[in-house]
Amino acid sequence: MTATAGQDHTLTVRQVLALDRLTAGEPEVVAGADHLDHPVRWVHVAEAADVGVMLTGGEMILTTGVLLADNPRTQTEYIESLHRAEASALVLGLGRAFPAPPQQMRRTAERYGLPMVVLHRPFPFAQLTEEVQSLLVRRKFAEVSLSEGIRTALTALITAGAPLQRLLDEVATYSGCPVLVTNLAHRVLATAGEHPAVDDVLRDWDRIARRPGEVDGEGWVRADLGGRGERWGSLVLCGHRGDEARARLLADRAAEALVLHRMLSGPTAVSWEEQSAHGLLADLVSGVVPARRLLPRARAAGLPVGRRTFVPLVVKDGDPEQLAKLLRLLGQPGLVAALDGQGTAILLSLARDQAAEPLVGHVAARLRAETGEPALVAAGPACATWDDVPDGLREALHVADAVTGTPPGLPDVVRLGDVRLRGLMRLLRDDPRVQSFAERELDALLDADACEDTAALLPVLRTYLATGRNKSRTAHAHHMSRPALYRRLEAIEALLGLDLDDFEQAASVHIALLAHDAQEA
Repeated sequence: MTATAGQDHTLTVRQVLALDRLTAGEPEVVAGADHLDHPVRWVHVAEAADVGVMLTGGEMILTTGVLLADNPRTQTEYIESLHRAEASALVLGLGRAFPAPPQQMRRTAERYGLPMVVLHRPFPFAQLTEEVQSLLVRRKFAEVSLSEGIRTALTALITAGAPLQRLLDEVATYSGCPVLVTNLAHRVLATAGEHPAVDDVLRDWDRIARRPGEVDGEGWVRADLGGRGERWGSLVLCGHRGDEARARLLADRAAEALVLHRMLSGPTAVSWEEQSAHGLLADLVSGVVPARRLLPRARAAGLPVGRRTFVPLVVKDGDPEQLAKLLRLLGQPGLVAALDGQGTAILLSLARDQAAEPLVGHVAARLRAETGEPALVAAGPACATWDDVPDGLREALHVADAVTGTPPGLPDVVRLGDVRLRGLMRLLRDDPRVQSFAERELDALLDADACEDTAALLPVLRTYLATGRNKSRTAHAHHMSRPALYRRLEAIEALLGLDLDDFEQAASVHIALLAHDAQEA
């Protein structure tokens, strides 16, 4: 169902007929019973035979038909004029002019789908007019109040720079039902509302998404998202329990706010697709929400999850947009998002018969070909079940963190086995005992390296140990002669009181240096 503006404050013919005041007239629908949901914009008492020329559409006409009696042709023309004027219904009070329902009018009204109602008991039309007009005015006022209320609330959030999720939370509060934002492929980009209700919707979303033009039960309302002649998504209220007009109004106002939010965000803003992926991947990494509860979100976001193998990756300094484009070119489903300060995470979804190793290597090779420089890809283990994904993502993030600042020579795809001692130090960097050990081992050198006369000793030591105490490679890396390197190594040994030719002493200071670098990072 598409939300549309214009008639939200009306009643329907069915609702008017259910009013207590009208039931006293013993109404009977004699024609157009299938069209009782016509909107009633106004109630008009008219005895003129040419009343149709005075109507603008949506009026319920009340008449005794005194000028129509004994003239079947006039009766036919009367109904035809009401049809042309798009009147909502005709209410005929039986009495002196028509003691019984006139068959000519009934047949004509049935042919045109115009609801025709007769009143079997005398009824004061003025009372019905007064009650309906009062109801319509109250509805219109409530509509205006609601419209201005939600527009003001959402505009204030947009002005304050609130993210998309905050706007949707406000819409969910107003509507009291789950709220979804989807793209044109019906993939869910964002949700709001009570978690159990949202989860129920997402579990059934595959079936609902296959019928985007229909409502799935009462209270489902869609509003298009787009601008400048381009549609790029939908906002959906799922199972709104209140008045349908209210639901449509809320959907329209919310859609207007989301379009404005997107326009004001500018072309450099993170796309809603990436925001969706970021939220899902961040929740998987944090472990705050059990992985099983996140499965409907992943499925609704378009990630294949049935009988799949999941491969978590982290690309250091990767561009999420470029990586997402690369996956699309490869025809490979996956989620891509930048995780704050941790690189760009990718969760690949592979068919069970698809080999993970060649695919990951191909992704790294394509990245290198497109950027013109090696792209360091940290890989977690292939996960045979969805429940294994959080641990796999955390391992990939750990590997990516551990390779920060490492010398060249690592493979394009780095795994846990490649980071060895450096990875362990990254894991233990917040341990006070490790911090104390690093300070104790390196204290004199760190103090000296802060002085201009002895600066650059720490980088030399770092390269010397990382190259396996290879003096030639160290001298070449620092663009210095061998004698100059020897002098620096002697200065380091004097400051630290150790012999770098002794394996155990060199290993001890190497571990301390890795711990220091991990803390600095």
